[in-house]
Formats: sequence, C-alpha cells, structure tokens
Amino acid sequence: MNNRNSERRPPTAVRAGDGTSEDIGATVSGTLSKASDIAQGAAETAKRAAVGGASTVTNQVKEMLDRQVGSGAEVMGQLASSTKRAAEDLDANAPIVAGVVRTFANRLDGYADDLRDRSVDQLVLAASDLARRKPGLVFGLAAVAGFLTFRTLKSAPPAPESIKGRRQGAN
Repeated sequence: MNNRNSERRPPTAVRAGDGTSEDIGATVSGTLSKASDIAQGAAETAKRAAVGGASTVTNQVKEMLDRQVGSGAEVMGQLASSTKRAAEDLDANAPIVAGVVRTFANRLDGYADDLRDRSVDQLVLAASDLARRKPGLVFGLAAVAGFLTFRTLKSAPPAPESIKGRRQGAN
C-alpha cells in the first residue's frame, strides 16, 4: 500500500468542480453562519418591534389616563365652584354651616388644582408612598370600600321573574 492510497478520501465526500470537501465544508459552514446571523437579526428586529409596539400602547394608555385625570380635575373644580355658591346662599341663614361648606369648597378646589398638575405616574407614585407611610390608613380605606361595595351589591333588587326563568331554562 502506498501513501496515495492511505490518503484517499472516503467515498461519501462530495466534490464540486475543483473544490475539495474541506472547501465545501467551509462554504456550508459559512452559509450556515450567515443564515444564523440573518435569523438572529430578524429575531432582534421582531423583538424591537414588539417592545416598540408595547411602548406605544403604554404611552397611549398613559395619555388617555392623563386626559381622564384632567377631566376629573375639571369636574372637581366645578363641584368646588357649586359648593362655594351654596356657601354664599347659606351665609344669611346659617353662617356657621356656610363657613364649614366654604372651607370644604376651598379644600376641594385646592385638590382639583393639585390634580390638574399631576400625571398618572405621579399619582401612582404618591399613592404607593402613602401606602408605605400609612399602611393602616390604606387598609382601613380598603376595608370601608369593600364593606360599602358588599352592602351596595346586597341591597340591589332581585332579578325579575322573567330573567330568572330564562336563566333556569338555560341550565
């Protein structure tokens, strides 16, 4: 056996033109590497698009909530104005009550002004700060809100018989 026979390539090696199997392997490896880079780039582009889309939706929701906060502040300001007029009407007959109502109206107007100057992010931050500083107050308010919700739902009138019959027929 001579050296040429021992250096023979296995019969499964593919030859293209003048290229050797090593050249083909390098070409395939390079092609796979490029395909991998393209796929990775596409994945990164898709990820950026998804993050950008989520960011756009988040910004739109925040803008809508900011508008709602502004609308709420306007309503609160109108309520304060109405309360001040009510205090003026009470001045003649009940000056002490008028003073209390006027104080309430002034505080309400101050809260409305404060609310106009804040964004939703600032309101959430203020609420979480309050929860950290006074957890008992927040827990108490949540308990009162839950109690009032329960009482409201419990005192709701029962469903009419025609609706009850349809529900039973569906079951």
